[in-house]
Amino acid sequence: MQNTENEDTTSTAIEVTTEAMGEPDVAQQPAADSPPVVPDIPFSRFALEKPLERAIKELGYKFCTPIQAQSLRYTLRGYDVTGKAQTGTGKTAAFLITIINDQLKNPVREERFNGEPRALILAPTRELVMQIASDAQNLSKGCGLHVVTLVGGEDYKKQLAAVDSKPVDIVVATPGRLIDFLQNDQLYLGLVEILVIDEADRMLDMGFIPQVRTIVSRTPHKDCRQTLLFSATFTPEIIELTSRWAMDPVMIEIAPERVATDTIEQIVYLVTTEDKYKLLYNLIKAEGADKVIVFNNRRDQVRKLADSLYRNGVSCGLLSGEIAQNKRVKTLEAFRDGEIQVLVATDVAGRGLHIDDVSHVINYSLPEEAEDYVHRIGRTGRAGAIGTSISFACEEDSFLLPNIEDKLGQKLPCVYPAEEMLLEPPAFTRPSHFKDESKPSTRGGRSGGSKGGAGKPRPRR
Repeated sequence: MQNTENEDTTSTAIEVTTEAMGEPDVAQQPAADSPPVVPDIPFSRFALEKPLERAIKELGYKFCTPIQAQSLRYTLRGYDVTGKAQTGTGKTAAFLITIINDQLKNPVREERFNGEPRALILAPTRELVMQIASDAQNLSKGCGLHVVTLVGGEDYKKQLAAVDSKPVDIVVATPGRLIDFLQNDQLYLGLVEILVIDEADRMLDMGFIPQVRTIVSRTPHKDCRQTLLFSATFTPEIIELTSRWAMDPVMIEIAPERVATDTIEQIVYLVTTEDKYKLLYNLIKAEGADKVIVFNNRRDQVRKLADSLYRNGVSCGLLSGEIAQNKRVKTLEAFRDGEIQVLVATDVAGRGLHIDDVSHVINYSLPEEAEDYVHRIGRTGRAGAIGTSISFACEEDSFLLPNIEDKLGQKLPCVYPAEEMLLEPPAFTRPSHFKDESKPSTRGGRSGGSKGGAGKPRPRR
């Protein structure tokens, strides 16, 4: 039975902020026996299920981040939550802990069927979905839960095989690929107990909300499921979606103490367009540039830049929307493992990726949105490590600096590079390597197989 999306939009939200966080109102909330929100709240305070508690300890997590401390006190009791939090605040673990603990605490006793998940997590990009799924696997280690990842650009039949292999506990998906499964009657969302919509603002920006509406309509009514929605901003559109999809949600807003962490050294080089590549090459070759992410704004720029670095003998990888998903996965794994030194990327890598020990983030071109600057530099200086953010400001985009500084609430040091940093790179020693993969293939046959498995609906077991 499917649920229509015409849900009541008059629900009343309970607001919670880091500045004013009292105990739950006894008239609206459970007994006030949850831990007060103070620094360094241990996970042990929440009396989680033992297998989950062990997994958290094995991962080395002891204390909650602010978003975890504030949301878990409500979500573990079954309350809907809408959270405003930036990437890197620990929100992924917050909703995964809620899901895993709930499924361990409330096992299904009756017979289960394939393709009927208990929890659904939606995220806007393939990389973010895969990161969430990886975190879910780590947190559910020893819990016996089946996590399935559904993303476009990957083999449809393999994903279908994962769905069909045994009853699914958690599905992590991008909207488009999930729609494929729903249209082919290969997934049923009528038994979803917890629905998570991550980076809802990004969903809006990327035009996914119509697809998300369709997906939500396939889940139980909002008073029969728990809904957790996270966004970097609380725009009127996000508030409207929250009121439509969630039931009396607790509104949690994590106001960052600072937009950019103190562990990131930020510097801006004033450089001409002609000298930008010279500066980049010499920075990459400098001591200490062990693991570097270079951001550029457009796919063609990223491809050209990666190709130049490769031809100059730099071990590098390319990450943009035009790259096939299997190649993107291999590139990220190689970068994480230190097999390549430099990752050249568009903003597809700016959000949701947790890569340890990134020594430098270099903005080869300044982002047009100040928010993207914050997400970019957040790839370094993680978990208390020291990181360096370097931005190039040429005559074409230096006008973007004031908005970035307003966002940061501070002036950025702007300097001219020393002469030795503008030395000519050596001549190319290798042939061109990175080709344009966005052009359609000339080979015959179907490409991608996004509608794989079409035909008669498969019988459920």
